[in-house]
Amino acid sequence: MTRSRLRKLKRMQLKRTRSLGAAGPLAAVMTFLSQQGHAQEAPAAEPSAPTQPAPSDAPAIEELFVTAQKRSENVQDVPISITAFGTQEIEELGISDFDDYAKYLPSLSYTTGGAGFSRVFFRGVSSGDNGNHSGSLPSVGMYLDEQPITTIQGALDVHVYDIERIEALAGPQGTLYGASSQAGTIRIITNKPKPGEFEASYDIEGNFIGDEPGYVAEGMVNVPLGEKAAIRLVAWSKHEGGYISNVAGSRTYATAGNTINNASLVEGDYNGVDTYGARAALRIDLNDNWTVTPSVIGQLQKSSGAFAYDPSVGGLELIRFNPEKTRDGWAQAALTVEGTIANLDVVYAGAYLTRNDETRLDYADYSYFYDAIGAFLLDSSGSFLIDPTQYIRGKDEYRRHSHELRVATPQDSRVRFVGGLFFQRQQHRIQQNYLIDDLSLTDYEVTGWTDTLWLTEQKRVDRDLALFGELSVDVTEKLTATGGIRLFRAKNSLEGYFGFGDGFSGSGNSGEMLCNKVNGFDPADYVDINGDFDPTIFPYAAAHASWSPFNSIGTAPCKNLDRTVTEKDYTPKVNLTYRFDDDRLLYATWSKGFRPGGVNRRGTFPPYKADFLTNYELGWKTSWADNRIRVNGAFFWQQWKDFQFSFLGENGLTNISNAGGARIWGIETDVNWAVTDGLMLSGGITLLDAELTRDFCKNLDPVTATPIVPYADCVAFSIANGLTTAAAPNGTDAAAKGTRLPVVPDYKINLIGRYNFELGEYGAYAQSSLVFQSATRSALVPEEEAILGRNRAYELVDFSAGIETESFHVELYLDNAFDKRADLSRSTQCDAKYCSQPYIVTNTPRTVGIRFGQKF
Repeated sequence: MTRSRLRKLKRMQLKRTRSLGAAGPLAAVMTFLSQQGHAQEAPAAEPSAPTQPAPSDAPAIEELFVTAQKRSENVQDVPISITAFGTQEIEELGISDFDDYAKYLPSLSYTTGGAGFSRVFFRGVSSGDNGNHSGSLPSVGMYLDEQPITTIQGALDVHVYDIERIEALAGPQGTLYGASSQAGTIRIITNKPKPGEFEASYDIEGNFIGDEPGYVAEGMVNVPLGEKAAIRLVAWSKHEGGYISNVAGSRTYATAGNTINNASLVEGDYNGVDTYGARAALRIDLNDNWTVTPSVIGQLQKSSGAFAYDPSVGGLELIRFNPEKTRDGWAQAALTVEGTIANLDVVYAGAYLTRNDETRLDYADYSYFYDAIGAFLLDSSGSFLIDPTQYIRGKDEYRRHSHELRVATPQDSRVRFVGGLFFQRQQHRIQQNYLIDDLSLTDYEVTGWTDTLWLTEQKRVDRDLALFGELSVDVTEKLTATGGIRLFRAKNSLEGYFGFGDGFSGSGNSGEMLCNKVNGFDPADYVDINGDFDPTIFPYAAAHASWSPFNSIGTAPCKNLDRTVTEKDYTPKVNLTYRFDDDRLLYATWSKGFRPGGVNRRGTFPPYKADFLTNYELGWKTSWADNRIRVNGAFFWQQWKDFQFSFLGENGLTNISNAGGARIWGIETDVNWAVTDGLMLSGGITLLDAELTRDFCKNLDPVTATPIVPYADCVAFSIANGLTTAAAPNGTDAAAKGTRLPVVPDYKINLIGRYNFELGEYGAYAQSSLVFQSATRSALVPEEEAILGRNRAYELVDFSAGIETESFHVELYLDNAFDKRADLSRSTQCDAKYCSQPYIVTNTPRTVGIRFGQKF
């Protein structure tokens, strides 16, 4: 069969199966609403008919059904700005992980610290927060099927294989998806088991990044267990070659007087990544009305080295003095139950997620720059300066369980409702161990922790409870009105230990001294005649004896933090949709999204409040020329009130404050054009303008413990308190009204062209894609950005070509063909005023590879 005929057959079959299989996720509440909808005297509006297929000899754009509104709907009928990749497009674009699909989402930007640790932003809703474990929750929600998989330090990097579709919902999704969907939501929908049908496939790939080899091996099998049950098994293994080199270098500590080198750690292309994972799902049709689908997925990702380079050293090079590696493993067990009661569709979706990651990171810059300002470490005799080089060992343990029960009235009712109850509990056990070899020779250790200068040993718990619903009414055959609300109650607690040991800080602000204060021994009571803390008269034995190990977290020496905040509020939504005909609609939306507030671990900082994003949007979905051309888009205006901002304060400790306000306006549009039966062109663009609407200051008023404003007062406070350094002589820790938000491009564009043709008995194709993003700010505060530098504009071009039949395909590809560098994020190891050496996390260099796969 020729490729042209094969494509036409696939398209017609796909349209039939998607139109007939629109059962999808179901939801809603209250039977009487449905009955009332059927009882209207006016004729009920007919449901929107799917776009009719074009004649078999004419090109057309394939239909795609999504479940963004908790119902199965044609993407062209959903009044939301949504970008969706179906199975075929995922395969055509070679999408296998987050980085692959993120570049094709014009409204999305992100920062990253390496594999599995990305911070995602939609529509410019970014303050440049540092992603600290005790910081704000993400503003973009991540879902795997029906279950949330968002974690505080970054989105799970789910390997993409045997995936039905990826849905990216831009704008607040606070009604149906709640917390951490403040600016948008990304949903990865897996292929489900198919009773009565055997399927199998495998794909293998070999590639090179420069001269570093990599591979991918993936496989799937769907095994029917009779006519009413099936099991689907998926597995993958992937190795990505490195491209950052640790080159030879040395460093002399001016105060400590010693010189170190990294001769034993010099290695080229040392940041390789290995990923292994598997997924299993079982589907059981209990009867004609009820289906149960339990599933489990697990993935292990191991990486070495750093994913940033030092521009002062060279392209894709840096100098590190300690080994670095990461081990990130996670697993999720989920259960989905779908059925009907009377004329209500009912869905229960529950999941239990566990994630454990271990990191070892170099922290020598911190040591070097603090040594440069005169900080030093003496041995216990007070005479010998030890090597101050630091490194970090971290462990993070996540546990999350989530439950959602929702019901929905029939989709063809004039009055429709979807809603339900949601609950989740997220627990994060945090251990960050800042180490210096031979610190045991001094008096600076944290009690019970060998060579540990600073210890963080904490437990964070975030709880969410919500009641949500959306009601839609077909006012006329063309006009639909929708109103929604989510009532939520959020609770955040943080307890445990953080800080230096007793001996490090003579000012009385070490972690252990805070424990003493909590237990009734205030170091401020033990001062000499000059008012300085005198450790010789402080009753250490009695203070330490008062500690209760039963109140500690893990094996921390004591507890100096135990706080909880609770808040409740609601997020509304109103939408009007006008359908001119089956192919064109216009919608207007007013909606809100939110992130819960939380606890600051620094005692002088008050808790931070929830922040809300209000969205005003006018959008359109249109098809033209017998569905050969689609033009979708939206104008939007967003107000971000009291947004949460995370930054480094005293002792490099993360502080979170509600920074003020910002406004964001933008335009986004995407176009798809089936030029001929063989040629498809598509593209998208987002234009953004995002800036502060109030002055911002990191420094707190010593009386009110709130950020100092206006800008001039913040500048005066910084100067008066000596908060400037040689590295940043004009540093004010402030950003004036009108400052552009960080990590927000003026515009982001993608273009994709694919040509299918016949090559003898085979179907063949050639494809090219372009992604372009303008420059972005690297930090909110201008003085920090002056040190870090701006994230430069970049363009990335990919090429691929191959042949395929009904049973196999072969593809050659060239990603980042012109070997361009994208500045994904810039950072320093501590506050930029002290650790003034920036590092740039970049994209993968030019990669060439070949893929082969078969389907059975």
